[in-house]
Amino acid sequence: MNPKIVLVAPSDAHEPARTMLPSGFDLLIEAVGSPAYAAALGEAEYLVGFVDMLVKEGLYQAAPRLRLIQLLSAGYDRADIAAARRAGVPIANNGGANAVAVAEHALLLMLAVSRRLIWQHASVSAGRWRGNATPRVHELRSRTLGIVGLGTIGKKTARLAVAFGMPVQYYDIARLSEDAEDALGVRFRLLRELLRTSDIVSLHVPLNASTLGMLGAAELALMKPDAILVNTSRGPVVDEPALHRALSAGAIAGAGLDVFAEEPPPVDNPLFKLDNVVLTAHLAGPTFESNTARLRNAFDNVQRVARGEPPLWVIPELG
Repeated sequence: MNPKIVLVAPSDAHEPARTMLPSGFDLLIEAVGSPAYAAALGEAEYLVGFVDMLVKEGLYQAAPRLRLIQLLSAGYDRADIAAARRAGVPIANNGGANAVAVAEHALLLMLAVSRRLIWQHASVSAGRWRGNATPRVHELRSRTLGIVGLGTIGKKTARLAVAFGMPVQYYDIARLSEDAEDALGVRFRLLRELLRTSDIVSLHVPLNASTLGMLGAAELALMKPDAILVNTSRGPVVDEPALHRALSAGAIAGAGLDVFAEEPPPVDNPLFKLDNVVLTAHLAGPTFESNTARLRNAFDNVQRVARGEPPLWVIPELG
C-alpha cells in the first residue's frame, strides 16, 4: 500500500499536483467535509494544502496516521497551535516558495504609489491626459526603506530595494549579525526608530499575538508625512481605521495594501474612497511560478518524512 497524501487546494492546482507527485505515493483530492474526504483523512499520512484553518483538535482524531501537515501557504495564523503541539505532528509552511512573488509585489506597490500609477491610468483612459496639473511623483532611488520582519520575504525585498538604490533598514526580533547585515546591505533599527526615519515602510511579519495591531495610531503618527506604508503580510497587523484616518488627514502620504482586516473587504470599506492608496486582492503570493514552487517544496518535504528525515520549514512554535 502506498502512503496517502490528501491535497486541499484550488482546482487549478490539482493537475500540476498529479503531474509532480513523486512515485510511490497516492494522491487523494476530495471536497473538505464530504464523506470521501473523511475517509481519505482516515488513511492519510500527509495533509498538504491551504489547510491551516483545518488544524483543530478534531483533525488528529480524524487522521490518526498523520505524519506531516504541509502548508502551501507561508502564513498559519488560523491553525490551533496548542492542538498541534499536543498531537506532536509537525506543521511546515511553504519554505519561502512565494517569497520572490511577494517581494516583487511589495516593490510593485512602492512604485505604484510613488508614481501615482492608478491616478495616471484613470486620467489617460478618461481622456484627461495629465489633468489640470502634472502630479508630483517620486523615484525609489535614495529613499530609505524600512522593512519590518526580515524573514525570507523580507530579505528578498531588501535585495530588490538595494538594486533600486534604496538604503535599507530593518526591524526584527531575530537580529542579524553585523557580517550578515553587511552582506545583505541592511542595518538594524528599533521599531519606533525605523518608523520615524523611513520613507517607505514595508511589512513582512507573520500574524500572531505579538504582531496583531502592531501598527496603530501611535505608530503611524511616528511616520513622516511624506512616507508610504506597504503591507503584503496580513491585514490585522495594521489598525485599519487608524490607517484610514492617517491617510485621510495627510499624516502619511500613501499606502499600498495587498491585505485587509477582513477579506474580502466589505464594499463600503472607507479605504476604497481614497486616492492615495493602491489596493490588490491578497494576490502578492500566488503567481504561476510560486504555485509550482509550493508543490515542489511540499512533495520534497513529504519524501523527507517518508525517508525518516525531519521535515524542513517546521513553524517556529513547533520547532
